[in-house]
Amino acid sequence: MTTLGAKELLGIFPLFDLPLATFMYEKGESKTFEQGALLMKPGQFFKYAMLIVSGKVKLYREGEDGEEFFMYFLERGNACALSMMCMARSQASTIMAIAVEETEVIMIPIQHMDTLMKNYPAWYHFVIETYRNRFEELLTVIDQIAFKNMDQRLEWYLKRQAKSMGNNLMLTHQQIAHDINSSREVVSRLLKKMEKTGLVETERNSIVWKGEEME
Repeated sequence: MTTLGAKELLGIFPLFDLPLATFMYEKGESKTFEQGALLMKPGQFFKYAMLIVSGKVKLYREGEDGEEFFMYFLERGNACALSMMCMARSQASTIMAIAVEETEVIMIPIQHMDTLMKNYPAWYHFVIETYRNRFEELLTVIDQIAFKNMDQRLEWYLKRQAKSMGNNLMLTHQQIAHDINSSREVVSRLLKKMEKTGLVETERNSIVWKGEEME
C-alpha cells in the first residue's frame, strides 16, 4: 500500500481514473531514493514498474565501451517507458537512472501488469502516452546527435536542463561533458564562447542560463 491516497494519485497522474488510482493505492509500494541513488542499472531485470511521485531522475544510455549519454529526465507524474518495455519482455535493462534529488516512487510488482492491461483502460492509455512522449523525446535526442554540431548540442542541452531544473544550473564542466559525451576542455571552451554572447554566466560550480526558454 502506498503512502498516498487514491485522490492524491489522481492529482499526480492526470490520466488515471479513480478505479486505477485505487488499485495503485492498494497494490503499489512506496519507496524513497536519496539524491545520487541508483534506481536502475544496465543488466538489471525489472520486478516493478516505477512511477515518479516526486523528485527528479536522470536517465543515461550506456555504450559498449562504458561511455554514458544523457537521455532525458523523469519527473513527477512520469513513468519510465524503457523499463516498462524491458519488464514486459523479460529483458535486462540497457539504461541507468540516477536520482537528481530525493525522489519518491510507486513500485508496481510485475505480477499485476496483466491485470492492469486487461482490466484498467486508463492504465493502457497511460502506458501508450508514456511510450509516445518518450519516443518523441528520443527522436529529438537523435536529431541533436546526428545533425547538430557541438555548439548547438551544448546550447540545446543547457536549455533542456534549465527547463527541468531552473536557470541556475548546479553543474560542473565535467558533468556536462559526461552528459553530452564530450571532453571537459571542449565544454569549457564552448561555455566561454557562449558567455561572450550572453547566453550563460559561468561560476565555479554552476552555470546560469540566460538564453531563451525551451517550449
